[in-house]
Amino acid sequence: SSSTPPTDAELTALALELSTIHNRLADIGAYSAEARAATILGGLSFTQEMMRQPTKRLSGGWRMRVSLARALFVEPDLLLLDEPTNHLDLHAVLWLEDYLTRWKRTVVVVSHARQFLNAVCTDVVHLHARELTTYRGNYDAFARAFSDRVKTSKAAAEAQEQKKAHIQAFIDKFRYNAHRAALVQSRIKALERMGDVQVVEADPAYVFQFPNPTDLVSPPVLGFTDVDFGYRKDQPPIFRDLNFGVGLDSRFAIVGPNGAGKSTLLNLISGSLQATGGSVYRNSSLRLGFFSQHHAESMDLALTPLQHLMKTFPNNRESAYRSHLANFGVVASLAAQPMYTLSGGQKSRVSLATLTWTKPHMLLLDEPSNHLDLDAVEALIQGLNAYKGAVIVVSHDQYLIESTVDHLWVVSGDTVKPYGGTFEDYKKTLKA
Repeated sequence: SSSTPPTDAELTALALELSTIHNRLADIGAYSAEARAATILGGLSFTQEMMRQPTKRLSGGWRMRVSLARALFVEPDLLLLDEPTNHLDLHAVLWLEDYLTRWKRTVVVVSHARQFLNAVCTDVVHLHARELTTYRGNYDAFARAFSDRVKTSKAAAEAQEQKKAHIQAFIDKFRYNAHRAALVQSRIKALERMGDVQVVEADPAYVFQFPNPTDLVSPPVLGFTDVDFGYRKDQPPIFRDLNFGVGLDSRFAIVGPNGAGKSTLLNLISGSLQATGGSVYRNSSLRLGFFSQHHAESMDLALTPLQHLMKTFPNNRESAYRSHLANFGVVASLAAQPMYTLSGGQKSRVSLATLTWTKPHMLLLDEPSNHLDLDAVEALIQGLNAYKGAVIVVSHDQYLIESTVDHLWVVSGDTVKPYGGTFEDYKKTLKA
């Protein structure tokens, strides 16, 4: 059957509806959507191949990046980010800093990454003693302002107490003097009106105490000679011809994009993985402490931290276990809780306590700051700087790297090379 052609009025209505749809698509950037999505994913270190993979094939860390990319892509009026840097490499962190600095809407971020907060934030909301206080400026500005508040409130409280003591002394001296009765009464009322100055208490400062090795190891300590490594023989090796040595005074960060092999290199150094070519020398007396990104997976979370340490290193006094846990902020009450009740940061502290029980000569740390809060990151930095052994760290935390290591090693292609410049120089190459 032949249909009736639309009337002029119907055609006009259809044209108007089509125009409205086109305008709405333009408003939401539909025509540039794929390009914008690719820009965001590329900034978060996705390759072209990864962008076209089903999400179910991606690891948990990369799926977290997809979630972050989705939140950025929809350009909400209010963007809420909870530890957005946790699963990012340094390149992606720097890209995200730049992206959020140019963001025209409101961002609320929770993060332990001090440099990231300094780059992104214009205001800080501090949750302290069950109160929220707002500060203008970035994290460093907040830290200075809060420190000033603590000092000022303490000085004001001391001045108030001195004034009260002076008035009280007058009252006590002339309480039974009839000629001064009116003055005494006015002083008593003044004292009642004064009240107390509320002192702003700083959180108690603490430092992670890494036990120093009590026995020295004669060099050479650890060396790689023409080392190759690959997971499968039918694929090209991840590393080829690695040649380097590590001394007890070595302090360096391993940097490079996600998937380059930074964690693999730490596993080769620790002996968790074996070289498929060449040779690795480790001094037979060398003790290593290895902090893995997935440290919690190897714990029996039904145990308490105290039971965990006793089971791992039996036949020591309970007081020794408790004292060692306390060195990493796992105090009496926490030490007695099942570990499944602990936060990610508290589990990290238990892991740090575990890996340092043997007083290792060398610490291998894979993203140690990931679940720590800002105070704990500071405690980690102070502890590492006081430690008298070698430190090799993989981290995207700029503040941690800047504060603890002397050199950078860059994982690129199938090799690892020392970087000649400073960390700031390296960041500039990533931003270029």
